[in-house]
Amino acid sequence: MPSDNVQAFREAYRQSEISTAYSGAAHFAFTFGVGLSVIVGCALQLDQPTALEWLAIPMTFVYANLAEYWGHRGPMHHPTRGLRLVFRRHTRQHHRFFTDEEMAFDSSRDFKAVLFPPVMIAFFLIVFALPYWALLAWLWSANAAWLGAATAVAYFLNYEILHFAYHCRPDSLLGRLPPIPALRRLHHTHHDPSLMSHRNFNITYPIGDLLFGTLHRRRSSGS
Repeated sequence: MPSDNVQAFREAYRQSEISTAYSGAAHFAFTFGVGLSVIVGCALQLDQPTALEWLAIPMTFVYANLAEYWGHRGPMHHPTRGLRLVFRRHTRQHHRFFTDEEMAFDSSRDFKAVLFPPVMIAFFLIVFALPYWALLAWLWSANAAWLGAATAVAYFLNYEILHFAYHCRPDSLLGRLPPIPALRRLHHTHHDPSLMSHRNFNITYPIGDLLFGTLHRRRSSGS
C-alpha cells in the first residue's frame, strides 16, 4: 500500500486532474491510434528506399534516445521558461503520484498520470517530428525523411508502452515481458526522491545514461 502521503496526493490528484468523463482505455487507444496512423502514412509515402536511406532508422533511434534523455534530465526535472507545464506535470505530479514506495497505478483512471495528454502528443508531432522530417527532406531525401519521421513516432509509442508497463503490477502479463523487469528496476530507482534529479533519465533504453555517467543500478524488490 502507498504511504499516507502518497495516498493523500493520489486522492487529491484524482479529484483535481481527472474528470469524471476520463477513460484510460480511450486515452490509450487515442495515443496509439494517432501514432500508428502517422507511421502507416509515412510508410505509404516510401518509394524504393536505398540501403543508405534505411540508415535513417538507426540514426533517428539514437537521436530520439538522446532527446528523451536530455528532455527528461532538463525541463522535466528543472523549471524552464516556456516548459513549466512539463515540469509541473512530471516532477510535481507524476513523481508524487508514483514514488519508489509504490510504482503501480490502482485502476485505468490512473493512466492519466502516466500517458502523455493529447496536447503533448500534438506538441511532439508538430515541434519534434515535423521539423525533423523537413530537415531530413532538405538535407538528405524524401525517403529518409519519411523513414525518420516514422521512426521518431514509433520511438514515442515505444516510450509510452514501456513507461506504462513500468507502472503496471510486476506480476501482470505486460509487466513480466522481457526486458521490462530489468528496465523497470532502473526506472524504479529513478523514482526514489533522493535520486530522481540525478540518475536514470532514460525511460526506454539507458544509452544516454551510459554515455553521460548517470546510470545507477541497485537491487530492488519493489514494483
